[in-house]
Amino acid sequence: MDVMVGRVRGFQRGVGRISPAALVVRAGVFLVVLAGLALAYPAEVLSGRPLAFLAFVALTPAVGPRRVWPTFAALVTVGGWVLATDGYDRPVTLWRLLALAALLYLGHTLCALAALLPYDAVVDPELITRWLLRAGAVLLGAAVLGVLLLQAAGIGGDTGHQWATVLGLLVAVGLSALLGWLLRRR
Repeated sequence: MDVMVGRVRGFQRGVGRISPAALVVRAGVFLVVLAGLALAYPAEVLSGRPLAFLAFVALTPAVGPRRVWPTFAALVTVGGWVLATDGYDRPVTLWRLLALAALLYLGHTLCALAALLPYDAVVDPELITRWLLRAGAVLLGAAVLGVLLLQAAGIGGDTGHQWATVLGLLVAVGLSALLGWLLRRR
């Protein structure tokens, strides 16, 4: 019984030490991941129990950003995108694709920031502002470059091209392998 009382008191002390900056970042993770899930899944799925499950999925990376939960949430989001386009015949539109990619990246970078911040960290708000401005610059640059490259290649409109998806996947796998090799080489 003393062990249980000690754990409860330790939990209470820990909750009392949580800083506002850590809470704001983790709330941002939750909101961004939830927005990505809402954008990815079809409207027919976003009610009742599936919505509660998606809220739970969005909560997991906010609570455990150092664990497997950010990857799990990203995979559930991509699964929703596939379900919406293949199962519910939602057309692939450029704005929705760019918005979903932006939300996935923003969720990823906020999880990285949350993983670096202990719950009781005292943080200058300028650090969070600089982090978000850098993420915004990356998103803007990627969106502009992506649209320009799609226009130059003649890919666009409402039709999707499977070869472009496969090529993008191969480039992502190749870059991941290159980064892994560079990290092991150190």
